[in-house]
Amino acid sequence: MSTAIKILSNTGVQILGRAVSAIFSIIIVKLITTYLGAGGYGQYVTIYSYFGFFGIAADLGLFTIAVREMAKDESKMPYIIGNVLSLRTLSVVLTSILAVLVAYLIPKYHGTLIPFGVAIAAISTILFILAGTLSSVLQVHLKMGKHTVALVVGRLVSFFYMLWVVLYGFNNDPTTGFVHLMLAGVLHSAIVLGITYYYADKIAPISYRFDWAYWKEVLLKALPYGAALIFSMIYFQIDSVLLSLMKGPEEVGIYGVPMKIVEILAIVPVFFMNSVLPVFTRHLHQKSERAKEIFQYAFDFLVFSGLPFLVGAFVLAYPIVFVVSSPEFLSRLSEGFYGSDVGLRILIFAAFFAYVNAVFSFALVALNRQIDLLKINAGCALFNIIANILVIPAWGFRGAAFTSILSELFILVFTALCVRRYFAYRLSFRRACRAFISAIVMGMVIYVLREPMYGLVQNYLVLILVPFGGLVYGGMLLLTRAVTMEMIRTVRGK
Repeated sequence: MSTAIKILSNTGVQILGRAVSAIFSIIIVKLITTYLGAGGYGQYVTIYSYFGFFGIAADLGLFTIAVREMAKDESKMPYIIGNVLSLRTLSVVLTSILAVLVAYLIPKYHGTLIPFGVAIAAISTILFILAGTLSSVLQVHLKMGKHTVALVVGRLVSFFYMLWVVLYGFNNDPTTGFVHLMLAGVLHSAIVLGITYYYADKIAPISYRFDWAYWKEVLLKALPYGAALIFSMIYFQIDSVLLSLMKGPEEVGIYGVPMKIVEILAIVPVFFMNSVLPVFTRHLHQKSERAKEIFQYAFDFLVFSGLPFLVGAFVLAYPIVFVVSSPEFLSRLSEGFYGSDVGLRILIFAAFFAYVNAVFSFALVALNRQIDLLKINAGCALFNIIANILVIPAWGFRGAAFTSILSELFILVFTALCVRRYFAYRLSFRRACRAFISAIVMGMVIYVLREPMYGLVQNYLVLILVPFGGLVYGGMLLLTRAVTMEMIRTVRGK
């Protein structure tokens, strides 16, 4: 099997699993927003945004570093995963305790369900990070389909539990129901951990190891990347936290809907680049010219993937938000109310730039230049915090969304320049331009069809236009020769 088909298969099965999970996630957003309203959903979003900082701090960047190190020498896999598992367990338990203590000390959160929700989210995060640690074994062997099975099963079980809570168990008691909705996350993480452990243990026997010298060695490699991830989380999530402190839970709830959509879409470049990383690292280590080909291939793939989301979400923002939430979250411009659809139209540009950023950020990791990524993300986090403090009081979530675009552009420019210093790449934009034309044509088609279809199915037209737009985009990629049949046959290894 060719390298390309291995990478695409590993990525494809993860995206397919994520698509299934995304469908249930969207239904969950619909359930929760209707059940809790903007204020309750705002608290729900605040909990996960707040805990996101501590969760990424607990990661320490060890997942990606573990994948890179095991890819270099697979014979050391049990030794590496055992020590990394010990490190991550210790870090996630300590940071979770800190997160809960801090949440109870924040005056703004007194009298809300946020501190108790953070305590429940801590349990869920501990279990999920341990599952993610074990999945690095599967990632090295490009067998992430096993972990995807765990994610889908966990999502299904938690979804039906949440469905029971909203419709039957506590349909007239949102306060108690809120707690059970948080417990559904614990159930999901526990299932993911159990299934992932079962498959990972078949490849490399899983056991805790405590080699202090190796801990020091791997921490020196991982901490710059881990710190970079923390700063990355700051510029990605700090807007929600600042909104909760400066505007209140209702504003966070409105902003939380497009953020959830962007969060679902943003996992594609992470899955893909995690699949590319072991192969790219090997070729860099061997000083092979194939590294440049893989870099171009990764860039093209992520541009091809991001463009239809950008154009489609911009054109169909209003019906998308209608389908995934409730009318309370939609804009009422005649009343001067800006809803989640406005936030989605802005944030989708930040999501597209994040797709392209992934190529350069992961390249820095493969090049062992985590320290440069740390500096860039730290600068971006500082810029993001200052900008949000300045714009949120006047513009609310719209200002936060625009700040997200500028932050992603900041990262893109500086990571691209930094990679250039250590890796003499030369990107071709020929296929990207053709993909851009294809996406514009797709956008024009769905824009023209939107009005007549509204008379037939109203805002549910999105359920028809999204897959139809995908077909149009795919056809245009072939028509413009952004993708050729020869390329498809090559990727398939024939």
